Amino acid sequence: VQLQASGGGLVQAGGSLRLSCAASGIRFSIFGMGWYRQAPGKQRELVARVTRDGSTNYADSVKGRFTISRDNAKNTVYLQMDSLKPEDTAVYYCNANSGIYGLVYWGQGTQVTVSS
Repeated sequence: VQLQASGGGLVQAGGSLRLSCAASGIRFSIFGMGWYRQAPGKQRELVARVTRDGSTNYADSVKGRFTISRDNAKNTVYLQMDSLKPEDTAVYYCNANSGIYGLVYWGQGTQVTVSS
């Protein structure tokens, strides 16, 4: 099983980035997918998630700025991040959760740095 995250980088405040997470080795369509982030000295927190039927939810801090989506044909989940703020700086992790089947997988993380 592999979750390969990509798309992180350095961007100025107000800019945009699009993260991608390509999954392999799992039956992607049955997994809920999520993005979490962890800033230095802080706990990992949920940013956004999309269920296997396409329902989404977001952390209050990113509502209206970030959009999560999935493409089951490509086994990929995306996180479009707009109007980025310095407080969005963190390592972003992709997560796959099969719910009642009890399987949880994490990607390796991708660094997002937003300069002021």
